[in-house]
Amino acid sequence: MKSEKRNILIEYEVCEWEEENLTIDRDLMKRAEEAAGDAYAPYSGFRVGVAVLLEDGQIVTGSNQENASYPSGLCAERVALFSAASRFPGKKIMKISVAARDRKGITAPVTPCGCCRQVMLEYEYKQEQPIQIFLHGTNHQILRFNSADSLLPLGFNRSQLK
Repeated sequence: MKSEKRNILIEYEVCEWEEENLTIDRDLMKRAEEAAGDAYAPYSGFRVGVAVLLEDGQIVTGSNQENASYPSGLCAERVALFSAASRFPGKKIMKISVAARDRKGITAPVTPCGCCRQVMLEYEYKQEQPIQIFLHGTNHQILRFNSADSLLPLGFNRSQLK
């Protein structure tokens, strides 16, 4: 078999906070920013907040929780997603907003870590519906993804376990 090179296209939109078409999502993004203020990040100073919008309009938030024993902490994305799934089982996740800031309070949009991307992808597979994802910092720039699949192309899923 002859080797061949292939490309993966990742599609996302770069928006500004002031854009009119973001009216509905600004509240979700504000909730994520507020959640970042609740982060426990004494070691890194890197605060992340997440707001998850469920199909019934309920919003569940989470923030990163560090620990002196680094592997024992948990990212904001997983805190919010696991909380939403345990508190509201069976409810579909429509949108996720991720806000991040550093010690100075200034940062560009930050992408979730690989573990969090995998968890987002698992929920998409579970609900058989994409989840829209917004990433934003304090610079008023927003990255909008129409699916977690765009954040983790070639992601691991249940079909590979059969």
